[in-house]
Amino acid sequence: MNNTAEHSDLASFGFWVYIMTDCVLFATLFATFAVLRNNTFGGPSGQDIFSLNYVLVETGLLLVSSFTCGLAMLAAQRDAIKQVMGWLSVTLVLGLGFLTMEIREFAKLIHEGNGPGRSGFLSSYFALVGAHGLHIALGSLWLIITMVMIGRRGLSKGTTQSLTCWSLFWHFLDVVWICIFTIVYLMGVA
Repeated sequence: MNNTAEHSDLASFGFWVYIMTDCVLFATLFATFAVLRNNTFGGPSGQDIFSLNYVLVETGLLLVSSFTCGLAMLAAQRDAIKQVMGWLSVTLVLGLGFLTMEIREFAKLIHEGNGPGRSGFLSSYFALVGAHGLHIALGSLWLIITMVMIGRRGLSKGTTQSLTCWSLFWHFLDVVWICIFTIVYLMGVA
């Protein structure tokens, strides 16, 4: 086995270890939320503060970004760099749109006096949803760096591996969001 193949295998293994640690992180945050969801300390509950229509738009943005990410990966398999860059640009805009909506939601809650210090419920909500938002922000930065690399080097083995790992990470964040949408928002307004 040559050095390049060993490096690629090691990078893939490291990436999967990272994804597994993120699974543990989010499982811990979900467990914390489950324990604290009813600890409102006389403050608002999910029914009082969540706008399901707003969150549905956020969810739509993220799910469509996952679809455009998949289209970028299909274009990469065909070595169609312009299409790859186009679909990745759309994915980035959708991801940043999601992130902007999440930041606005947090700002509105804090402005109304419903920040993370108000109750155990709000602390766990901000921790869980905020951790996901931080991952979206870092995933967006990773995407920008990968796009710059593709623009400079084309779809080389290294850039394709980076793109593949990023794509798996992005889809992982979609799965986490579906869990957040179901457990935090849908069950929160029920």
